Amino acid sequence: MPIRNLGETPLDLGDLTALLGSRSPQLALDPEAAPRVAASRRTVEASVADGQVRYGVNTGFGKLAQTVVPPDKLQALQVNLVRSHACGVGVPLPLPVSRLAFALRLTNLCRGYSGVRPELIEHGLAVFNAGVVPELPAQGSVGASGDLAPLAHMALVLIGEGWAWHDGERKDGAAALKAAGRPPITLHSKEGLALLNGTQVSTAILADALVLARRLSTCADIACALTLEAHKGTTSAFDPRIHALRGHAGQQTVAANLLALLAGSGIGPGHKDCGRVQDPYSLRCAPQVHGASRDVIGFVTGTVETEIHAVTDNPLVFAEGDILSGGNFHAQPIALAADALKTATAELASISERRTELLVNPDLSGLPAFLARDSGVQSGLMIAQVTAAALVSENKVLAHPASVDSIPTSAGKEDHVSMATAAARQCRAIVDNATYVIAIELVAGIHGLAFETGLKPGRGVAAAVAALRDVVPPLEDDRVMSTEIEAVAARVRDGTLVAAVAGAVDSLR
Repeated sequence: MPIRNLGETPLDLGDLTALLGSRSPQLALDPEAAPRVAASRRTVEASVADGQVRYGVNTGFGKLAQTVVPPDKLQALQVNLVRSHACGVGVPLPLPVSRLAFALRLTNLCRGYSGVRPELIEHGLAVFNAGVVPELPAQGSVGASGDLAPLAHMALVLIGEGWAWHDGERKDGAAALKAAGRPPITLHSKEGLALLNGTQVSTAILADALVLARRLSTCADIACALTLEAHKGTTSAFDPRIHALRGHAGQQTVAANLLALLAGSGIGPGHKDCGRVQDPYSLRCAPQVHGASRDVIGFVTGTVETEIHAVTDNPLVFAEGDILSGGNFHAQPIALAADALKTATAELASISERRTELLVNPDLSGLPAFLARDSGVQSGLMIAQVTAAALVSENKVLAHPASVDSIPTSAGKEDHVSMATAAARQCRAIVDNATYVIAIELVAGIHGLAFETGLKPGRGVAAAVAALRDVVPPLEDDRVMSTEIEAVAARVRDGTLVAAVAGAVDSLR
């Protein structure tokens, strides 16, 4: 398994995808970062030795920052911090997200500005590499002084407490460490705080949503191409000259994708004299709508890639001897990015549902009602469209920005918070909903296209049908539709559909 060094070279989206996978890379401290880690620790130890009052090193936390803690209680201070902050509640985060959050927290420590001992980093890396994944409750962070509550649950495992997963089994922290061949570690000055102060949980949730949203944006183009063929639409609205005049990169990418997917089609040219002057907006304006969402996805990608290499601890410890208290733990960049991705993904679902309606409504499509072979006796995709509509409406509620909210905490000391973790969780839910909506359009497109028997679809459309035909058989009679919707959604999520279509189409993005 490959080894990824942490500390010097920034992680990228490919690293995030790998870390979310079931077989994550092994992690190691970059040798070039090791001297800075050691020097940062010496700064903390010198501060403790000369009795300087430093926040988080020998003081209480938050509202209690004015309380000075004597040297003989510094270890108790750190373990008490971890235990008292482990107040997370609710359903645990998915294991891939928890694993990524763990890796990102270790990445932060490996930058060498947290003042922790090299031994703590070595311990964390060994636990990660042994396949231990701390169980992190999803709720309890306001995304301001770091994701304190969920990160406290992560820190518990390193000291042999809390809960974790290893080899498919849920174990208490002590048993998980034993399985990893590691004894519990004793936290020294500053180390409990260094484990808790950061944006890694909200960032990991958003990164998970982002990886899926990027795949989904391409699948939205594939679904649109299927619908256009089933609707016997025209490609004239995708002429690159139109989109060059607008200038937005995402719009031009989508238009190029649609032309590539529809290349070689006999359906559009075969119906050029049908009398229809223009296609509905959900087809004609797909480059403008999908493209705008793609541009937002690009912005979010940049924000996430910056944040995963950022040092979000507090206070920050410099090798030169300075210990500076600041606010890098405030997750406002992640909160705003998550809210932006929420609306961008919700729009992909919204326009997709309209295209499904276009196919199943005989007044709009000219196809049999609900794509049933025997309308009336059969209901076809009537309720599949209803499901899509339900999910789109649910997304409208979830898309309300969480980042515009703030609630003071810690006796008013933390008087403005980001709500980034809530925004990221809502974003992940919207991506899930949108995946199902686009899966429903793909199913409808395949069944709608089946009524065209004389002309061949474009190469990309034909490849999509072939890639899904084993889970979307011809609709000869009514059947349970949820099975094929789930199967198509799975191939959207895991990249199978995009890979299959990309193999048949030049330059699919």
